[in-house]
Amino acid sequence: MDHILKLHNSLNALFGSGVSKHLPKDIEMTFSRKTGRIRTVLHKGKLLCTLRIDGGLAISPYFAQMLLKSKIFRENCVEINKDAEPFVREGRSVFCKHVTKCGKNVRISSDTPVLFQNKVIAVGRAVLSYEMISDFDRGVAVKVRDSLKSRKEEKEL
Repeated sequence: MDHILKLHNSLNALFGSGVSKHLPKDIEMTFSRKTGRIRTVLHKGKLLCTLRIDGGLAISPYFAQMLLKSKIFRENCVEINKDAEPFVREGRSVFCKHVTKCGKNVRISSDTPVLFQNKVIAVGRAVLSYEMISDFDRGVAVKVRDSLKSRKEEKEL
C-alpha cells in the first residue's frame, strides 16, 4: 500500500472523513529500518505526526493547527477558558471545570487538541469522553502530551 494513501486513510479514520485533504503535499517521511513502517512525518523540517504501533497517530500542535481548517476536525477538540491557558501552554493537564467547549468525537484515549481562542496550544490524550467532560466539574479531562511551551519553533503560531 502506498504510504501517503495509508496516512490519508489513518487521518480520515481517526478524525473524520475529509480531514486528510488538509495534509500538505510536500511531506517527508522517515521509516523504521527493521519493519519498514512509517515512523515520522515532517513538513518543511517540522514534525507533523508519528505513527503508533497500535495504528494511531500522535499529532503535533503544528499539525493540529493545520487540520483546524476542517470543521469535522473541530469535533475532536477541547476548548478551554483563560484561567487554565497559561498552565496548559506549559504542558499541564486540562481539568473538566476549565473546558468551555468539547467536540462530540472526543473519546477516551483519543488524541485531542486543546484550543484557546481558536489556536491550538497543546495536544494530549483524552482521559474522559465527551459526555463525561461535559457532565463533570472535577477531574482530569485531557492529559497533555505536547504543548507550545515544549516546542520553541511553534511559538510563532
